Amino acid sequence: MTAPNRDPYTLTRWILQEQQKYKNSKGDLSILLNSIQLACKIISRAASGAGIYSLYGLTGEENKSGDEVKKLDIFSNDAMVNCISFSGKVPCMASEENEEAIIIKDCDEPKYVVSFDPLDGSSNIDANVSVGTIFGIHRVVDPKNPTESLLQKGRDLVSAGYCMYGDATVLVLSMGDSVNGFTLDTSIGEFILTHKNIKIPKKGGIYSINEGNAASFDKALETYVEECKKPKKGKAKKARYIGSMVADVHRTLLYGGIFMYPGNQSNPRGKLRLLYELGPMSFLVEAAGGRAIDGQKDVLDLQPQSIHERAPVFLGSADDVTELEQLYKTLVYNQ
Repeated sequence: MTAPNRDPYTLTRWILQEQQKYKNSKGDLSILLNSIQLACKIISRAASGAGIYSLYGLTGEENKSGDEVKKLDIFSNDAMVNCISFSGKVPCMASEENEEAIIIKDCDEPKYVVSFDPLDGSSNIDANVSVGTIFGIHRVVDPKNPTESLLQKGRDLVSAGYCMYGDATVLVLSMGDSVNGFTLDTSIGEFILTHKNIKIPKKGGIYSINEGNAASFDKALETYVEECKKPKKGKAKKARYIGSMVADVHRTLLYGGIFMYPGNQSNPRGKLRLLYELGPMSFLVEAAGGRAIDGQKDVLDLQPQSIHERAPVFLGSADDVTELEQLYKTLVYNQ
């Protein structure tokens, strides 16, 4: 057995190094990010032992988005709320599991607001499929009315990331200039840098979409998916769809290609939430050199009107997304 690394490049070290880039920084964002990574460690432990800890199954309730709530959803939400609240820097936050904004009354220094999906893909947890936590951080615009700061564009995010709980626990984080991945070393309880400066390939060989909804695809999407399968030139793309956004986007970041979640007849605006799912994920994808659109606009330029607003999304390799965008312009929007 080999000895542990004597000088590991941990997530905490990386956060502190990023802080040193800003001369006037007081370390508030560093404190907040360390609080979030603690919550992710707690959720990772619970997810890996969900059966042992009796965290499988439903609570019998539905959240604001109409999804059935799992026991691990509630556990993960509590972990995020508790850890973020303790940082003392966040006056309010938004969660998929709470209908209204969560107000932190004893926040002494309202610097940031956080939006998060505590357990994305939780419908898969009983089948031991990878799930994850998604989060985005905005600055407080008006300390006297901090809840208004929640409804900012993804373009205004200070930082965003996700933590994927699978055979390994991987936390991917960006401040907007680069994307880095950290894998949890359970022997020392620290996230270690394992994926430095992630760059998404300009064009990929994978397309990811739930083709069970093919009957409701619009003309642009129908044409694009057919082209993925039977291209006029080159190799066909491989179909990969996990059904857990964190896992599907993680694969897309590393291997390239395109992830698509359009609207359908029952959900014209899709099912993914703009504020705490699409905004953070699009922020990461763009920072890695990719693109994210809703069919017409860049997702990061969409203005959320409510906490749980939904939007369609097409994200991934820049060339793949641009190719689909051109089809929307000509076949749907007649531009």
